[in-house]
Amino acid sequence: MSDFLQHWQDAALTSTGFFWSALWAFVLGYLISSLIQVLVTERRMQRAMGSDGPRSVGLGTLFGFISSSCSFAALSTTRALFQKGAGLVPSIAFLLASTNLVIELGFVIAIFLSWQFVVGEYLGGVLLILFAWLFIRLTNPKKLIRQAREKAAGDGDDDDDNGSDWKQTITSRQGWQQIGQTYVMEWQMVWRDVLIGFTLAGVISAFVPDTFFQTLFVGSGRGEALDVRFWEVLAQTIIGPVAAFFTFIGSMGNIPLAALLYDHGVSFAGVMAFIFSDLVVLPVLRINAGYYGWRMALYILLTLLLGLVCVSLLMHYGFSMLDMLPDAAQSESILERDFFALNYGFWLNLVAVLVTLALLGFARQAMQGDQAGHQHHPGEDHGEDQSESGHGHETEPSPGESGHQHHHHDQGSAGLGDRVLNSLVVVAFIWLVAGLLLALIL
Repeated sequence: MSDFLQHWQDAALTSTGFFWSALWAFVLGYLISSLIQVLVTERRMQRAMGSDGPRSVGLGTLFGFISSSCSFAALSTTRALFQKGAGLVPSIAFLLASTNLVIELGFVIAIFLSWQFVVGEYLGGVLLILFAWLFIRLTNPKKLIRQAREKAAGDGDDDDDNGSDWKQTITSRQGWQQIGQTYVMEWQMVWRDVLIGFTLAGVISAFVPDTFFQTLFVGSGRGEALDVRFWEVLAQTIIGPVAAFFTFIGSMGNIPLAALLYDHGVSFAGVMAFIFSDLVVLPVLRINAGYYGWRMALYILLTLLLGLVCVSLLMHYGFSMLDMLPDAAQSESILERDFFALNYGFWLNLVAVLVTLALLGFARQAMQGDQAGHQHHPGEDHGEDQSESGHGHETEPSPGESGHQHHHHDQGSAGLGDRVLNSLVVVAFIWLVAGLLLALIL
């Protein structure tokens, strides 16, 4: 019993340390994302993107890069772009870029992993887009595209675009209120993923033995990552997304888990495949089926799954040829770090807390302004501004005129997934609080 309690304390402290070490990166990333989303609205993206062609693919990639990192928000915006006339390839390019090329994800990967993984994340995101483009061109699913567009056409959400100049927005109180609202929405989309993912990472680090990883990921083992045979690398690259398929954790919550895989000797390809797998999980499949139908949803799943396996293998052996492949045996384990040391991270976190408080203040002012406006116009129908319950990862408060209003989707698209996620959130919260209390008492 005493061993279990000790492991419990270690797990809770590790999870808390993971979050503390990444806090400033989350805040900086979401601040940048919020700034961009307020200044570049969904309607403006729709106007710029054509239906197909290299220019549209390039714009889809660019808009994805400056968009939100939440895969479930990206799904909703992708549908909006597709139903407004964007081609399938530019839409998929936007989806992949908004989950792999975003700034905040690179910050978090840099903290938990090495620079090679940051390069792999951005290079792999571009390669995934090129693979999807090639795969769609070769398979040419015209009938599926037509059917999917007919199904998506029934759902029309217009994005308010007030057309204000970005300089006016960035220098006005109202503009910062919009930024504050968007910042809050960013956290609303990911906080449950982060809580569950970081808690699970602590539990795995404290309770799961090395033999489990060596059994699940054939050929893994600290110090052996550079000597793994091809079929073992291939197996690890396939096992990563298969394991991720049944999870409810998004990309931001998956990074500490990826760091643990790396610590236990899983190959570069296997870790990258695991990171890329946020779009091949079961909830994403169900949401896409609700948007486009099951046939198109399975087609998108196949495209992304084949792409991430091929791209992860290509980067693994490409990095190996260039002698850039990271070696876990030569790097510091994530568990050996002093998360609470008085270093640059501590001071950056203090600044991050102050920035967050300021943005929460702006968001609160905007909310009070919205409520006052509703009281002055009691006869108006404001139903369109009410929060819609989408997948468990996203909840949208009234955004006023802020940024991308794409953080929602159909009321019935989540159901069971939302309830399971909320249950896991409660369990994770109780586990962490109780574990931290044990660490203080014992």
